[in-house]
Amino acid sequence: MNRVFVPTRGPADWKALLAKPDLHWKPGHSAMALAQCWESATGFPPEIAKALRASGAQEIADAELLLGIPEYEVALPGGDRPSQTDLMVLARSRAGLIVFAIEGKVDEEFGPTVGAKRGEGSEGVDKRLAALNELLGLSQPVNDKIRYQLLHRTASALLTAERFSASTAVMLVHSFSRTGVWFDDFAAFADLFGIAAERGRLFRAKTGLPRPLFLGWCQGDERFLKDLGTGRS
Repeated sequence: MNRVFVPTRGPADWKALLAKPDLHWKPGHSAMALAQCWESATGFPPEIAKALRASGAQEIADAELLLGIPEYEVALPGGDRPSQTDLMVLARSRAGLIVFAIEGKVDEEFGPTVGAKRGEGSEGVDKRLAALNELLGLSQPVNDKIRYQLLHRTASALLTAERFSASTAVMLVHSFSRTGVWFDDFAAFADLFGIAAERGRLFRAKTGLPRPLFLGWCQGDERFLKDLGTGRS
């Protein structure tokens, strides 16, 4: 995969990076909402900056955004398809470099469950699930009801943190849903790491890994569900 990145000049530049631009680039969908929100912010969007400060964690509380890369691909062990993160962010705090894997959502679900993936009978599924378990520091096999996407997005954050020698990794769901749909799926995933998830909060995961991992869910501004004009500035 290419490792040369070109700065954007507005939300519209995110469209061409999508796997299915004509399908996913629409008002009310997560791709457009996420692009408009992050392009309009100076640094982190307000709701995320607030959650970071409120965490009280020295690793992330004073985080300053350095760089954001939309649709960032991360090669995962045990398979031949990379995980495509909606937005990979590099930030820094007094404690060191931080990698954020941002997963944008509106009403879209987190894809198939682990049980559904196992049911596909694909040759590499069990191998990849075992590799993800190890990467995430999980001592027990993952419940079939857990959403597979959350596993590989979090693994992507950890692998990217390792690549950049970052001290901390974060996987954060940035939801623009008016009802917080699919939060229960996220909460079930966070529970694997000893976290009682809350909207607008980040928590440190219990993993036994040397690198701190934080998980969180933040509510985005509903105004980004409309097309605010996605042409280049």
